[in-house]
Amino acid sequence: MSGKNPGLPSRRDLFGMGSAAGALALIAKPDYAQSVGTKSSSESREENVCTFGAIGDAVTDDSAAFQRALDAVSRAGGGVVYAPTGRYLFKSELNIPEGVHLRGSYLCVPSHTGLRDHGQSKPGEDGTALYVLAGKGREESKPFLTLNTNSSVSGLCIYYPEQNPDAEPIRYPWTIAMRGKNPAAFDLELLNPYQGIDASNNERHNLRNITGQPLRRGIWVDAIYDIGRIENIHFNPWWHSSGKAYKWQMENGEAFIFARADWEYVLNTFCFGYKVGYKFVSSGTGECNGNFLGIGADDCNRAVLVEQSAEYGLLIANAEFTSFHGEDPTMVEVRATNRGVVRISNSAFWGPCNQIARIGGCGTVGFSDCTFVQWGAEGERAAIQADGGRVLIRGCEFRQKKPHISLDDAVDCAVITGNVFAGPARIEHSRREAIQIGLNAASA
Repeated sequence: MSGKNPGLPSRRDLFGMGSAAGALALIAKPDYAQSVGTKSSSESREENVCTFGAIGDAVTDDSAAFQRALDAVSRAGGGVVYAPTGRYLFKSELNIPEGVHLRGSYLCVPSHTGLRDHGQSKPGEDGTALYVLAGKGREESKPFLTLNTNSSVSGLCIYYPEQNPDAEPIRYPWTIAMRGKNPAAFDLELLNPYQGIDASNNERHNLRNITGQPLRRGIWVDAIYDIGRIENIHFNPWWHSSGKAYKWQMENGEAFIFARADWEYVLNTFCFGYKVGYKFVSSGTGECNGNFLGIGADDCNRAVLVEQSAEYGLLIANAEFTSFHGEDPTMVEVRATNRGVVRISNSAFWGPCNQIARIGGCGTVGFSDCTFVQWGAEGERAAIQADGGRVLIRGCEFRQKKPHISLDDAVDCAVITGNVFAGPARIEHSRREAIQIGLNAASA
């Protein structure tokens, strides 16, 4: 992972400098919001990959033909490379140059459950499908598609034909890597990649309308110093929902992983059947702060796992989470390493997990206006167990007559107000001077 460009101020830097100093920094760097090395104003063009020798029969290697088309459009000053309906086989990687868009035939997000369900279409039968063999067995090798400044890809199904649902997944590198400024990927189906999208080391990435079933990692975000956008991404078991590969995914898979990002915007995302739904970590570049609205994670061992967040906070609202399977299913875990802020608002926690939340570290974790439906599938644990840090629980509803909140002596302080409990409130704590409890209601 590369570090921050020393000549480029991050959003955190600009706000730390103050508004006037931040404005001067932008004036001093006129290319900050523009593409680097812009080509001449030649007329954009569109080329068909078949003109450059692509066959689309799932047998002939079309890698060179696609790259010839992409390079030709780049030399012409940018434009579109169109791949019509077909099954294009790739034994080598592709680089999408600056200002070039690779487009398939789909004008909406495709979905192919025909590999799982009889009688439905399979990849390449109703539109453009890329059959990928490139990088087989080499997890750390070059990504299949690399996007650069102002380049993009859309309207495709990307399929790994040698993955076997009855075996442990074959390792592959990232399917898509986003680099440069403003790379975009939209209206795609990543049907069964080992790793989906590496959205690190770029500025203002845009991911929108993507479905599929990444088996090991879905999306990785790191080294983002200007706002990235991730919208309408849904990872469901469209490829297969049983067999050894799916069991392996549930034991090892991580759908969304966030390290350093300065106000990442994440809207309407979902995942099903992973070990971790949303994971927040620290890298060599830092940690994440961002706005997460309308997100969901179903049937994950940990719906949300926070190893580290930024002090500016993870703002999670209108979410829904469940945790069913694996060792000690818990919906939210904030580990002892965390020093940042996590705020979860107006969200629903349902399904027979062991625990709603287990909180550690020395940061701040808050729940407001949330609904906690089920917990204690194994044993009489409290819905929320805090072992450290600062805790805010306000306006929430606990819908079971089981232990509700447990606060360890290591908790720095806590405010528990305006909640509704099923039966008498069951709150365990001993540090009375650091705990504020009031205006709670117990239902009959």
